[in-house]
Amino acid sequence: MVKRQVPKPSEIFELMQFRKPSLDFRANRLSRAQSIPDLRAIAKRRTPAAAFDYTDGSADREISLTRARKAFEDVELHPGVLTDVSDLDTTTTILGSPSALPFGIAPIGFTRLMQTEGEIAGAGSAAAAGIPFSLSTLGTTSIEDVRATAPDGRLWYQLYVMKDRDISYGLVDRAAAAGFDTLLFTVDTPIAGNRMRDARNGFSIPPQLTAKTILDAIPRPWWWWDFLTTPKLEFASLTTTGGTVGQLLDSAMDPSIDFDDLAEIRRMWPGKLAIKGVQNVEDARKLVDLGVDAIILSNHGGRQLDTAPVPFHLLPEVRKAVGDDVDIIIDTGIMHGADIVAAIAMGASFTLVGRAYLYGLMAGGREGVDRAIEILSSEVRRTMKLLQVGSVEELEPRHVTQLRSLVPIEHGVQKPV
Repeated sequence: MVKRQVPKPSEIFELMQFRKPSLDFRANRLSRAQSIPDLRAIAKRRTPAAAFDYTDGSADREISLTRARKAFEDVELHPGVLTDVSDLDTTTTILGSPSALPFGIAPIGFTRLMQTEGEIAGAGSAAAAGIPFSLSTLGTTSIEDVRATAPDGRLWYQLYVMKDRDISYGLVDRAAAAGFDTLLFTVDTPIAGNRMRDARNGFSIPPQLTAKTILDAIPRPWWWWDFLTTPKLEFASLTTTGGTVGQLLDSAMDPSIDFDDLAEIRRMWPGKLAIKGVQNVEDARKLVDLGVDAIILSNHGGRQLDTAPVPFHLLPEVRKAVGDDVDIIIDTGIMHGADIVAAIAMGASFTLVGRAYLYGLMAGGREGVDRAIEILSSEVRRTMKLLQVGSVEELEPRHVTQLRSLVPIEHGVQKPV
């Protein structure tokens, strides 16, 4: 039988250590977030439905996004044993320059509508973490202001070639003058995808006040206070606004762009050139033959063609087709550091995160983006150590098995996995 005794007060207080209370409410809520889904939950509570759904949603039935995330869930990781991983190296080289981590921030438009610090928060956090930040053509902070925010940061510029070519060419010149080192030429947006959440919410640029938006704003007064008391949104590429995101994209995008446009952009741009939105092996081969510096396997976060190919599934075949001399970047569906590790192991040179960054932004501005990067970084490091891999360069296909529940069928005969 256990011998019992009356506890001594001194022993009780020694065992019970109370945390010092803090009045920094933003820091308190961010410290409770242990994962990107935790940040998403905070973001959903703090952001009006229309703005949150613009970030969270995708096109039509949202099958592409669901499949992309499922692809990363359907992974089996194979750790080694008895390997010294006390000194872990997460650095990598992408497009000729270093990154402290094997991921960067993807380009996303209208970011200040999610939270007013927008691209300023993203660029500042990325620079502090030593990773690239990508500014969208439809960004809500100017090229020059983003550079001023991160004077020593590594900045990439995402380009849409629009109907008014002079606008697009002017943006190329401005990005080059501001010292952006890479251009991400996006080729999967001849028109806007059918983003049904935006249509249902009546999401427009700028936000319009309706009975529904007013009711939605009542429990989130801080969002409207931030929006109404900060500088007016600045669009580097749009001369007029007023309409849904889809309407704005359809009015600006040019469905006639072709390889001649690629040649013209290549002629104009002095830095590295990556093509974003590649979704099959044949296009990847052709682009590499044309001399691009990188291809980005992406279905636009599921926001364009629904049921488009899953980038993570395409990755091994594309790597085999183009060889090891070209950089392959992958996005869509990444919500955990293990997803990043799996992508690198299967042949990606680098990864981009979009929604994960915006969930942090909506949860807590610049500090929230810092927290998102911190979470992903710790997950990358933990996964690599548990795999017993000492550096990014050591990650190989042998560390990953892709489990696939969706198997293509050809001529009525199921292909073997």
